[in-house]
Amino acid sequence: MNIIDISVPLSNNLPTWPGGYGLHISSLQKIEDGSEANVSRLDLDVHSGTHIDAPLHFVADGKTTNDIPLQTLCGEAQIIKIEDSWSVITAELLDQLSIHKGIKRLLFKTANSTNQLWTKKEFDISYVALSACAAQWVVDHQIQLVGIDYCSIQKFFDPVDTHQILLKNAVIILEGLDLLHVEEGIYQLICLPLKVEGIEGVPVRAILTI
Repeated sequence: MNIIDISVPLSNNLPTWPGGYGLHISSLQKIEDGSEANVSRLDLDVHSGTHIDAPLHFVADGKTTNDIPLQTLCGEAQIIKIEDSWSVITAELLDQLSIHKGIKRLLFKTANSTNQLWTKKEFDISYVALSACAAQWVVDHQIQLVGIDYCSIQKFFDPVDTHQILLKNAVIILEGLDLLHVEEGIYQLICLPLKVEGIEGVPVRAILTI
């Protein structure tokens, strides 16, 4: 079995959503300073790095990350390559793509990967994401999970419609994927979130197998 890790490394160098808390790694104890062990502290916004959004993120009484069945997060997924000339993924574009009928998990590889935005600490507001009409297309085609290769499934200056359309219809959002070296095709997705109660988003380790 070939395993492809599509998670980004959690580090102090990750891009942070403007105004967000971000991620901070610090040392509490160091052997080199005379301590018996090395002990670190991880302090982060739950939407840092590779993570899922649960309905509670934009739905007041929505389900939390711990309510999401693992069957939704694991299973057959299709990687779709969006040509670099597209700055936004629209319903019109999705109609033109070879998306397999009946597929339940869609992961989009875009210019975000080509430009390796995850390697740049400065947040890039020009990232590629889904329009509201594309979100409705996802819902209409009974997709259960949709993923993107940067911090957000919606464009930076757009209203929250994209998130709301998806999450109100129980479509789980997987953000922060590293798809630079992944080819288009059908894979098995394994996406395992930290098991935390009562929150709207949480980091995950996501892999593909073929």
